[in-house]
Amino acid sequence: MLSYRKYVETKGVFVEKAIDNKVFYRNLTRIALPIALQSLMLAMVAAADALMLGRVTQEQMTAVSLATQIQFVQNMFLFSSTTAGAILGAQYWGKGDKKALENIFNLMLISSEVVAIIFFAMCELIPGQLMHIFASDPQLIAIGTSYLRIAGWSYLITGISQSYLSIMKVTENVKAGALISTSAVLMNIGLNAVFIFGLLGAPRMEARGAALATTISRIIELILCITISFKPKYVRPALERLFSIPIQLYKDFMRQYLPLLGGSLCWGIGFTSYTAIMGHLGVDAAAANSIAAVVRDLICCLCNGIGSAAGIIVGNELGAGRLELGKQYGIKLKNISYVIGFVSTALVLLATPIVVNGVILTDTARHYLVGMMIIMSVYMIGRAVNTVTINGVLDGGGDTLFDMYSLIVTMWCIAIPLALAGAFVFHWSPLLVYACTCLDEVGKIPWVMYRFRKYKWVQDLTR
Repeated sequence: MLSYRKYVETKGVFVEKAIDNKVFYRNLTRIALPIALQSLMLAMVAAADALMLGRVTQEQMTAVSLATQIQFVQNMFLFSSTTAGAILGAQYWGKGDKKALENIFNLMLISSEVVAIIFFAMCELIPGQLMHIFASDPQLIAIGTSYLRIAGWSYLITGISQSYLSIMKVTENVKAGALISTSAVLMNIGLNAVFIFGLLGAPRMEARGAALATTISRIIELILCITISFKPKYVRPALERLFSIPIQLYKDFMRQYLPLLGGSLCWGIGFTSYTAIMGHLGVDAAAANSIAAVVRDLICCLCNGIGSAAGIIVGNELGAGRLELGKQYGIKLKNISYVIGFVSTALVLLATPIVVNGVILTDTARHYLVGMMIIMSVYMIGRAVNTVTINGVLDGGGDTLFDMYSLIVTMWCIAIPLALAGAFVFHWSPLLVYACTCLDEVGKIPWVMYRFRKYKWVQDLTR
């Protein structure tokens, strides 16, 4: 159990002792680093796809980047399910209620697999129509369609493995989860090389090879999750109670899941809209945006790790009834998010010359990429602060509605309309349109800080 600050009662007044920074940072590092590594490994798959397919043709790389937006949308549903489970799971773990954790695991599996079946069916039955959302170029649509027909099979598996990995995070088995993800990702990258380029006697499959590598690695990841969960001290789904979950726990889960789903869809569909807008500005703009997105996802791994750790640390203390301690931890983590933001800005600027010279692009696409990287360096400050504060601290205390409200205003009422108008009405430069797509994260920082200081997130959600 996490160490906590002690309060000494003197004449009816609680005197607060200072946080033990050594203990705090040890716990933060213990949880955040494996999660950040896990996030980095997942981002490395997209990076490997982009780099390897970028060595084939620009069109192959761009088409796969656009096609993976389908999985990105599916991941918004999975994120909502696993995050709702993690919010309740962290608090019940702090309380020591294993049976409730098993029931929460069941709820995650049910909600994830319903969505997985729907997305699998769409990829197999209407892949061409899905690609038309993101591109108008016939060659990009054809390549993306062939990718989705194979990658769709991996979508059936992802929800189950992500539920296992989410439970591992909140039950102090985060290192095992990171090891599983790392193993699967390394296998994915290796298989990418084999099937994309036709190594070791395999056929040269290019974009379809990337899809096959993803599907095989997901199968291996699930096998590892199920196998390791049979060890002592691991929480497994109680399949015998799969459809007999206590109604109150079901309501508590949905109370977290629905706002998270609303926020995730607002963000996910909005982000996918950004990609679709850039995709309709030409192959050069789409290619530059694809590379910029890979860099963004790689550098965001650190703030993703801190954000996930923040939710677990704060949730553990709130679930154990130590509300004041959870509040003080939240304040400290919010302050850390600004440091992470400025570090991320520096990393983007340092990476720019390496990235620009590391892939095969036209001169126009290379010019766009340089501009996008500079714009992204400012965006990273808002991304880090909002990830840690909203998806970490606020969600850890069950304040999940705010994310949806803020996204509706900043993304859907400001950023997307501006980007659409700039692209299709005023015909602005792709760089100016890209800047519009980055407005939402930076613009909502003052609102996020105002919400944070209301401390509605300081609450015990357990029963």
